Amino acid sequence: MATLPIFNASGSEIGSYEIDPSEVAPHINKQLLHDAVVMYEANLRQGSHCAKTRGQVSGSTKKMYRQKGTGNARAGSKRTNIRRGGGVARTIKPRDYSYRLPKKAVKLATRMAIASKIVDNEIVVLDGFGLESIKTKAVASALKALGLDGVTTLIVLDGPDNVVYMSARNIDGVSVSPVRDLNALSVLKPRRMLVTKSALDKIKDGSFATNAVAAAV
Repeated sequence: MATLPIFNASGSEIGSYEIDPSEVAPHINKQLLHDAVVMYEANLRQGSHCAKTRGQVSGSTKKMYRQKGTGNARAGSKRTNIRRGGGVARTIKPRDYSYRLPKKAVKLATRMAIASKIVDNEIVVLDGFGLESIKTKAVASALKALGLDGVTTLIVLDGPDNVVYMSARNIDGVSVSPVRDLNALSVLKPRRMLVTKSALDKIKDGSFATNAVAAAV
């Protein structure tokens, strides 16, 4: 059982929150986390790389000089892959790198990633931002009060909140996500998670519906 302090936006401790990492995920499988992260990163690849073959580069197909009698090595056209400006042997072409793991594995990896953050004390619980209008300065001040200034941080909310999102999107290294959009990569990539108490309630009781599977496609 882990006891996490609850802070307000001023950085003052106002309570505590008890959560058992085993309630989030029964165990942490590093291999599954690795497989999930590799999948998400592969799905982010554009795959737009392309190099021309000798048949696609411009230039004459005429043999550069006769086969015998010159004392030189045999040579074909100037478009061969061994000459400057020629084509590429065993070239690369645009391809789709995306794939997906089974749905249960993706969902479990997301829970394991959250549980690992709890075990490593990389979660900060916030009572709430209390923002009524878009104010980047207010979010930046809260992060500084919580000791997260200059630290890559994922802000996790119980649901979509445009005010918090618009206030935090210009802060370097800070991202905002509702609980349902969490995935293993988004959780593990930043050094800290700033979770609102209501969002942590959803994580604890398992009532949030993750979109991690959709993001994996």
